[in-house]
Amino acid sequence: MTETIAGIAPVSFRLFGADFDAFAQALGRSFARYGFAVIGDHGLDQVRIDAALADAKTFFALPDAAKRRYKIEGASGQRGYTPFGVETAKGAEHFDLKEFWHVGRELPPGHPYRARMPDNVWPTEVPRFRDHESWLYAALEDLGDKVLSAIARYLGLDAGFFAPTTHLGNSVLRLLHYPPAPFDGPNARAAAHEDINTITLLLGAEEAGLELKDRDGTWLPINPPAGSVVCNIGDMLQRLTNALLPSTTHRVVNPPPERRGVARNSTPFFLHFAPDYLIETLPSCITPDRPNRYPVPITANDYLEQRLEEIRLK
Repeated sequence: MTETIAGIAPVSFRLFGADFDAFAQALGRSFARYGFAVIGDHGLDQVRIDAALADAKTFFALPDAAKRRYKIEGASGQRGYTPFGVETAKGAEHFDLKEFWHVGRELPPGHPYRARMPDNVWPTEVPRFRDHESWLYAALEDLGDKVLSAIARYLGLDAGFFAPTTHLGNSVLRLLHYPPAPFDGPNARAAAHEDINTITLLLGAEEAGLELKDRDGTWLPINPPAGSVVCNIGDMLQRLTNALLPSTTHRVVNPPPERRGVARNSTPFFLHFAPDYLIETLPSCITPDRPNRYPVPITANDYLEQRLEEIRLK
């Protein structure tokens, strides 16, 4: 297997059906070591992925006034458009150099989770945006569910352990646009941070820049091969596993001078627990050598609300 620059060997998704235990162990070892894994041969329809990404680029190319019509007040950036200069990493002095669009779960009228999961909005300027992004949301959620079944097996749990915890989870698909950066300023398009959610699935970006912080403080670039997905552990799963699977700090650095005139687009899917799920440290992850680091349980929704305030989306 080839390696990314970070040294993380891709794990072929073909193993999922051929040798599930081998897939689970390889994936789990990568998560335990780096908090990240690269999944090759994901099998998703590349033509449909390309259509979804093309629609995102079309939207971000609209005039600022048109895009701002889809900014939803009171939604904490969880649906529709969030303009450039809003989201700020916890503890960072500068806002991130990005704008984004969020697609969330669609719920039927009267569902008790609707207060926490508002309706999606869809840009009329991009005719098939809803079809393409809805497909991508469903495809990445399905892949994420399979990854979680492998994580469960790695942890010695039943492979179906996570299914009820993420059923109707507050997951979001983020379409990200980092405009060209032809200036000197903060050294990161996205400042160092950890993800809030359970796991994140990230389709490869056209432009480099993603880096993870290794245990010794070294920043390691992640350049996944074509046809792969980068997956990382979020804070919620770190809490649940008592940091056996770490939520690793990562960032997106500014481009080198010769690439400053080029935008960067990427598409993370943030898979979440259901809002009412109580994140309580798994007993099997507590040992004399690893005492419980998170003795106070918290619901997924309460944790999400706390973190949204910290990154200035509330």
